[in-house]
Amino acid sequence: MRHRVTLVVTIVTCLAIMFPHVATTAEKTPEYNMITVNGAITPPVAEYILQNIQETEREGRDGLIILLDTPGGLDLAMRDIAKGILNAPIPVIVFVYPSGARAASAGVIITVAASVAAMAPGTNIGAAHPVALGSGGGGDKTMMKKVENDAASYVRSIAKKRGRSEEWVEKAVRESESITAEEALSKKVIDFIANDVRDLLAKADGREIFVGDQKKVLKTAGAMVHDKKMGARQRILTTLSDPNLAYILFLLGLAGLYFEFSSPGMILPGVVGGISLILAFFAMQTLPVNYAGVLLILFAIILFIAEMKIVSHGILTIGGIISLAAGSLMLFDSPDPTMRVSYQVMIPSLMVITLFFVGVILLVVKAQMRKGHTGQEGMIHMEGRAVTDIGQEGKVFVKGEYWRAMSDIPIPEGSRIRVLGFDGLLVKVEEIKSGN
Repeated sequence: MRHRVTLVVTIVTCLAIMFPHVATTAEKTPEYNMITVNGAITPPVAEYILQNIQETEREGRDGLIILLDTPGGLDLAMRDIAKGILNAPIPVIVFVYPSGARAASAGVIITVAASVAAMAPGTNIGAAHPVALGSGGGGDKTMMKKVENDAASYVRSIAKKRGRSEEWVEKAVRESESITAEEALSKKVIDFIANDVRDLLAKADGREIFVGDQKKVLKTAGAMVHDKKMGARQRILTTLSDPNLAYILFLLGLAGLYFEFSSPGMILPGVVGGISLILAFFAMQTLPVNYAGVLLILFAIILFIAEMKIVSHGILTIGGIISLAAGSLMLFDSPDPTMRVSYQVMIPSLMVITLFFVGVILLVVKAQMRKGHTGQEGMIHMEGRAVTDIGQEGKVFVKGEYWRAMSDIPIPEGSRIRVLGFDGLLVKVEEIKSGN
């Protein structure tokens, strides 16, 4: 029996040697999922990447490719992504692509954390100096030094785990150094430069990497790539995470609710304002919001409304404009430009909202100062005709109505008269002489 088994094994081995194509055709074609991250690193983006890592494993793919182009983003979101990549049960390839793309700030750590890191020609990486302290922002020199040291040690530990240049990544954090793809390759920050995804797969083939604590040889040559697009929900969440959009929605919501409360029953402004405010507050959950800025903007609206009720000779309006501007500048508490409202959006928005409220205030004040056009006040200085002789009492016809009237100087019947005022329901009139 043992001889028969040996004979079968020998025959199979000989067939494999004589006909190698038979064995290779049985091999499974490698399959990789691919996603694109193009923009700031925010919590919705982190959720998108982590979700795709899980889906790639669940679908039985050989790995995940991330096409990266980012100016940076939030520290907490970046750390979630780096942690997810380092502990991923599958290989994660980060490719800074296409030409002209960058992996700045948080993008440096994400790239260094990858199983395989590559860049396209004409791209750059670097400038990872921490610029925000979470939701606090700013801070004194001692606190900023602590944050810098923490970021430097964090990125060095990741670089060491992946066998990449610890010295350069620390420079990127401490000195905001930025380098080209070619320099990144020479400094061993990345593994290679690739022209496109096919070139990436060809050059990554056969590389030894660690997935967790286990060594693995990548099989990427001729791999089938599944391009995974963001779902509608994730696209909406990512779009709402734009500080500029959140800011506009916040102002639009306040203006809509103001319209509804000042003119009840219009319905549409209230509906639009309510939806805009809810979306704005949702967006603020994913952004480094300074709630002092929110309160200043709300206080500005209160001042604008108070101007309509109180005669302040413009002091409340000026205070509202200053409060609105200060609140807008403070709204998103991050020195990182990608996490703040851009001046190209802020300045026009401030001008529009300020002109809107100032215009409404002027209309209200003008209406308050205008003399009445209804009731007794509206009849003063109106002209009419004496229906009877008028002395201590008589009757006149004014504005289509008959009124009891009196005059200090007798007025004959049929004369033209002018209303001077009222004494109860008695109209005080005078005769209009020729030439008056």
